[in-house]
Amino acid sequence: MTTESATTDCKIVTFILGHQTFGIDMTALIEIREWENPTPLPNVPSFIKGVTNLRGNVIPVVGLAERLGWEPSAIHARSCILVVNILGKQAGFLVDEVNDIVAINRSEIQPAPEVETIESSVIDGLVRITTRAKDGTRDENGTMVLLLDLDALSLTRHLDLAA
Repeated sequence: MTTESATTDCKIVTFILGHQTFGIDMTALIEIREWENPTPLPNVPSFIKGVTNLRGNVIPVVGLAERLGWEPSAIHARSCILVVNILGKQAGFLVDEVNDIVAINRSEIQPAPEVETIESSVIDGLVRITTRAKDGTRDENGTMVLLLDLDALSLTRHLDLAA
């Protein structure tokens, strides 16, 4: 067993939403797609942008910023869709930009602070990761990453409406 595998428990995909860095467990990711306008649907929540075709399967596209209660993401050249598996169903999340795939040690994940919210927290925990600057140097202070709990996003009834 190598030292790296002894200290690395999982890999996360990091991405930007607004000015915040988020992460999801790599095992939930199906693929990363370029942004394309989805087909809109009537009578669905505003954060469901519509549906798109993924190799013959119709999947809903969710505006993740809106789902989190933030301003909608502005579409730009680096906008993309993270296609994920949530409780056996597929969904696409509109994000501002995908950063990196990062190996982390689960023991470094801090619990999300307990604050009063309208609904249950969708943040599974926080972890500080070392980041690379554009010039290739490493920022030892790193970046705080909010790890999303995909199951807690409670999209399943909305996915049933959209699919």
